Amino acid sequence: MVVTRPTRIPWVDLFAGLSVAGVLLPEAVAYASIAGVPTIHALLAALVGLCVYPVFGTSRFAIVSPTSSAAAIFATALGTGGPDMGYALVALTGALFLLGSLLRAGFLGAYVSRPVLRGFAWGLAVTIIIKQLPHITGVHVVGTNAMQVAAGLWAAAEQTQWLSFQLGAVALLLWLAMHHGFRHVIFVPQSLVVLVLGIATSVWFDLGARGVALVGYVDIQGLALHVPQISTAHWLRAAEIAPALLLILFAESWGSVRSLALQAGDRVDANREMLAFGSANLVCALLQGLPVGAGFSAAAANHASGGRSKWAGVAAAVALALLLWQARGWLAYLPVPVLAAVVIAILSHNLWPRAVITGLRLGGDAWLAVSAAVGVLVFGVLFGMLLAVGSSLLLAVRRFAQPQVTELGKLPGTRDFVDCSRHSEAIRTPGVLIVRPEEPLFFANAEQVFEVIVQRAHQTQPHTIVLSLEACDDLDATATEALAEFLSGMQQQRVRLILARVKDRARESLMRAGLISDTNAILAVHWSVDDAVQATEAA
Repeated sequence: MVVTRPTRIPWVDLFAGLSVAGVLLPEAVAYASIAGVPTIHALLAALVGLCVYPVFGTSRFAIVSPTSSAAAIFATALGTGGPDMGYALVALTGALFLLGSLLRAGFLGAYVSRPVLRGFAWGLAVTIIIKQLPHITGVHVVGTNAMQVAAGLWAAAEQTQWLSFQLGAVALLLWLAMHHGFRHVIFVPQSLVVLVLGIATSVWFDLGARGVALVGYVDIQGLALHVPQISTAHWLRAAEIAPALLLILFAESWGSVRSLALQAGDRVDANREMLAFGSANLVCALLQGLPVGAGFSAAAANHASGGRSKWAGVAAAVALALLLWQARGWLAYLPVPVLAAVVIAILSHNLWPRAVITGLRLGGDAWLAVSAAVGVLVFGVLFGMLLAVGSSLLLAVRRFAQPQVTELGKLPGTRDFVDCSRHSEAIRTPGVLIVRPEEPLFFANAEQVFEVIVQRAHQTQPHTIVLSLEACDDLDATATEALAEFLSGMQQQRVRLILARVKDRARESLMRAGLISDTNAILAVHWSVDDAVQATEAA
């Protein structure tokens, strides 16, 4: 369901848009610093996201703009092949989003598990914070990952510029004080307050002449439609990164969109969201902007400020454009240590890995959070991202490919059949082996599942095997052929095979394969396990 657009801009959305612009301006400046590009590229990306998303998106609250994770990944691509490779990565990611929307692949976000996202987010936050420390200390450090930067910073400690360090420390403490002590009193975003005070301090004390690095003039000259001009090798390298960036961006964006929609009782369409993200990123690539997604901080600010429609995002775009038009000269005086302090402050809430620790207590796949975090810290953002996405996909494939087969028994006095290993009171039917694969049968696990059933049949020597296919909503060609081979093998050993709880699509696959038909009694099929067992007793 797409939310109905109002005919005019409600005042509450106008004020929410102003609040969102106040959040996005410092974030854009900060994320441009993370990405290693001039500030205009992040501001331009924010404007594109704010203007394009309302046309295609389905969320009332989503604010599409650069995110810290996307900026860090862009920085890695930039370091590999220059700015054009970064914009090529944005273009390919946008194209994959559009392809995913066309193929209705909105389910892909579910393949990046929550522990992986938490571990990646924590490792990314620590990495970005460590990489901001040289800007605060005023020393030059060479390194591509957090460990290298930390080691270089330690080695260059004697070269610290104390004025820069003091300025960054005061800015960080001021931000934290406003956030924890006065955020319910001060209605202007604390990041914006700190940046304005930093600019005022820079102008008043002429910090540039005192050796403090400044952001510099935000130049908008030369911006135009631009197709990345890179080698084939760099295009292929960008193509390797793009699928992982798509999964990370979509999982992060869909999480924020979905959570706010649930709070408001709205319905959102994952495939329409992919269309919106793809369109925004393609336009960003052509205009030399950073990759964009629906970050939670801006969307939450929109919701908390009273935004109730997509007009809030449009109002934020107008406000941001006016700030860019009128305030570019002042941004030139922004001290880099203050900007670095704001980046650290924005990410400070992710510094304590509470979500990772909570996940570890739950067990299961929570260990993926640790592996994702370690991958980012030790090997860098790019490899850590690929490791995080690869781990999620590998876990999903491993889970479905494992031959997990349960033997069923009947609960006394009922028609229910349950796992014999978990219910000691379950009664086995003499001469009948009742089994149930716990995962859908498909090409990666079908042959192994039937091998496990054959082994159990050799141990119990049944005259009939009842195979419950309740976990299978369909059967692919490999699973159907493996079932036919299993049936043939059981017939040679004079063991009867009966299928139970076969769903309609699986029945259609069996009919196409000629294993069942209206007149074929070679393979009996029943709607319930109890009916199948009764059929064995009546035979």
